[in-house]
Amino acid sequence: MKVMPAVATAPMIRREIADDHICLLTFDRPESGANIFDAATLDELNEHLDFVENEASLQGLIIASAKKSIFIAGADLKTLLQQAQSGDMREFIAKGQRIFDRLADLKIPTVAAIHGASAGGGYEVTLACDYRIASDDPATRMGLPETTLGLIPAWGGCTRLPRLIGVEKAAEVILKGKLYSAEEALKLGLIDDIAPRDQLLDHARKKLRAGKRKVEGGAPATPGSRELAPPRQTGNAAPERSDQIINKTVSISSISVKRNRRRT
Repeated sequence: MKVMPAVATAPMIRREIADDHICLLTFDRPESGANIFDAATLDELNEHLDFVENEASLQGLIIASAKKSIFIAGADLKTLLQQAQSGDMREFIAKGQRIFDRLADLKIPTVAAIHGASAGGGYEVTLACDYRIASDDPATRMGLPETTLGLIPAWGGCTRLPRLIGVEKAAEVILKGKLYSAEEALKLGLIDDIAPRDQLLDHARKKLRAGKRKVEGGAPATPGSRELAPPRQTGNAAPERSDQIINKTVSISSISVKRNRRRT
């Protein structure tokens, strides 16, 4: 496929617009084998979303990685440590939430083409997309390990995932903090499809033809309807706090559904 020159090139993220009017954002952190989310990368993603929102000719957006074995490893732990020490972590988290919300609110369909490890914020950015397609490579694994590190999946893990796959499965994914293979992820509903690595972008382009995701999946659930309890970890409040956010999300979603039914 013919590819037009990129309109702009960012140090952390490359942007290319093909002749099918699909925008490809490729994460490729210079001089590093891994992509991570730090403040600079979030800012660059935000700038690209400025372009995407204002370019009327675009028909879809694909997020991908140029790394051999890592999609996006998540938030930079060094940054998180510095933010925690300076008291600025709340703003860093809020920035990520605002930017991922912009991605989720785009009017054009979006798909994450996942190859390699997609952990924490690296998986949460895919949750902000309409669809997720993963390569069948053994290096491709995904999940939300934050609670094992004493953190909370605050960029959509505790809110978007329950709406996608249901509260029971989402709680299991979040509270266990496991990374899943592509096959396991497909069974859980973490991704929509699996493709050979050399066909990943082609499959992503085909998926965009489905348009915006109209209805999020996941079995309906009510707070307290599941038996899975947050694991007890001495000195680690993250699992319990994540569990609370998941239940709150379900409560809000249930109220929203009831209101929508009344209007119709």
